[in-house]
Amino acid sequence: MMRAPNPVPGPPSPPAAGVDTPPKLFRQRAREWAEAPALRAKRRGLWQGVSWAGYYERARAVGLGLAALGLARGDRLAVLAENRPEWLYVDLGAQGMGFVGNGIYPTSSPEQVAHVLVDSGCAVLFVENQEQLDKALAVRGRCPALRRIVVMEREGLRHFRDAGVGFFDDLLEQGLALARTEAGRFDAAIDAGRPADIAFLVYTSGTTGAPKGAMITHANVMAQIAQAPGYLGASFGDRTLSFLPLCHIAERMASVFNPLAAGLLVHFPESAGTVFNDLREVEPQVVFAPPRFWEKLHSQVELAMRDAVAPARWVYERARALPHDSTAPATTPPMQRLLRSVAFHNIRRFLGLARLKTALTGAAPVPPELVRWFQALGIELREAFGMTETCGFVTATLAGRVRLGWCGVPGPGIQIRLGAENELLVRGPNVFAGYWGQPEKTAEALDAEGWLHTGDCAEISGEGELAIRDRLKDILITSGGKNITPSAIENLLKFSPYITDAVAVGDGRHYVTALVMLDHEQVARFARDRQVPYTDYASLARAEAVVALVRDEVERANAQLARVEQVKDFRIIDTLLTAEDEELTPTMKLKRRFVLRKYADLIATMYP
Repeated sequence: MMRAPNPVPGPPSPPAAGVDTPPKLFRQRAREWAEAPALRAKRRGLWQGVSWAGYYERARAVGLGLAALGLARGDRLAVLAENRPEWLYVDLGAQGMGFVGNGIYPTSSPEQVAHVLVDSGCAVLFVENQEQLDKALAVRGRCPALRRIVVMEREGLRHFRDAGVGFFDDLLEQGLALARTEAGRFDAAIDAGRPADIAFLVYTSGTTGAPKGAMITHANVMAQIAQAPGYLGASFGDRTLSFLPLCHIAERMASVFNPLAAGLLVHFPESAGTVFNDLREVEPQVVFAPPRFWEKLHSQVELAMRDAVAPARWVYERARALPHDSTAPATTPPMQRLLRSVAFHNIRRFLGLARLKTALTGAAPVPPELVRWFQALGIELREAFGMTETCGFVTATLAGRVRLGWCGVPGPGIQIRLGAENELLVRGPNVFAGYWGQPEKTAEALDAEGWLHTGDCAEISGEGELAIRDRLKDILITSGGKNITPSAIENLLKFSPYITDAVAVGDGRHYVTALVMLDHEQVARFARDRQVPYTDYASLARAEAVVALVRDEVERANAQLARVEQVKDFRIIDTLLTAEDEELTPTMKLKRRFVLRKYADLIATMYP
């Protein structure tokens, strides 16, 4: 076992000479920070920790265990599991040995699992539990390259026997035993890795057709690791919470690679349902999450304040109304600072954000009102922009430079410009190597000069700041010839605590309408508080009081829109959608084109 010469590490040092791949940097960090905590996971209500040395040893054991199964450099494997330390052991162990990993969303159907396994030519699949194993077994016969399935949890499988299925603890034990005599094999494999090698695949969410495997190289990841200190604002040992799907490039960077840059301590919640409680326990200093997460926090507070006693509501509203200058808080008058402190200190603690230093958001358009609300709380919600094809990062808003509707400036070495129809083009060391096995799709995305065609309609300011206006294919052109960006309308609707998502409609029409998805928890609470009768979700969505509630929220949004953008009518989707439904991506975003097709008849009722 490695031991650190200094058990209290200082600030992260830059990568040593020759450290040009993530596995090499991982090895360096494990030696520098050996005894420092790296990961914590909550199991049965207790947080269990792993040091950097232990993290490395387990990853090495998994890598050696996979090699013992016969995998060779370049072979592919996949992980079908919720966020947990084992996910990271597999990821970095595979990269160390030169295997190519990828993640599969835990909410995937058997058909979706089969697509990734077949498309990638997956040789080994890691699954979390019996539920995920059942999916794998259902499609195993259609996956000719699949040699082995490895299960992380034994619950419900103690008497299960299958020659093609093994268990993670056995693989780990075998790898730890091999490391006693073959640790040098793992070191040699790490040393053999080159920056241009594929580190892993990230399958796109499939909003337009079947998911494609984006090839992310070691060089892409190292470029992003170098960017991280510039926008993270983190210190060694700062806490973060891993709760977004690790299959997504943003969480992969946040939970696996940013810690290599800054020494973050990653916490894994007990389950998806305990995230907000665990957030309060951990009180992280660094949080990256999509707007939907931040909207949920806002909704919790807004609804709580509606039920609060009158003096508390008065203080809250007065404090919210105060002007806020995030760039010069020291100039705020003392009485205003006191009022904010009284109003917002307990709110930040209630949310688990009392110690927050860096709040980042991205992966979807951010409602400006949401940014303003967090600013009032004394939290600078900074927007970033990136894609799977850019290894998760292109631009970020720097501390003290929040500008509503803009997502910051490019990192060093990253170029951006506008192409035809104001399409955003990106070039730099962060741009991926192409789509796995799809040269035609790669050629559509990457031109001969290395520019990535993002498909986003954008604007670039004179200071080099980027603003994403919408997806080019989603721009609405009314019958009167007006160009409308639906995301601006949808953001205002989603700012409501009662609306989870919305799709603006109006392409080729005389006016704009919307399909609305309810926040089930908050609307059900509204109905209970007002004794609105309902039997199921569909009857809740049809209740007159709920329709009137949504109408009020639509009018609130309309008050902030130009006349041509205002929503003239709406319909509530009366089915409770989950990530398993075709309408939603695994990241819980409505698939615009699919929704427009599926609900065409419902939309037609808004255009008599």
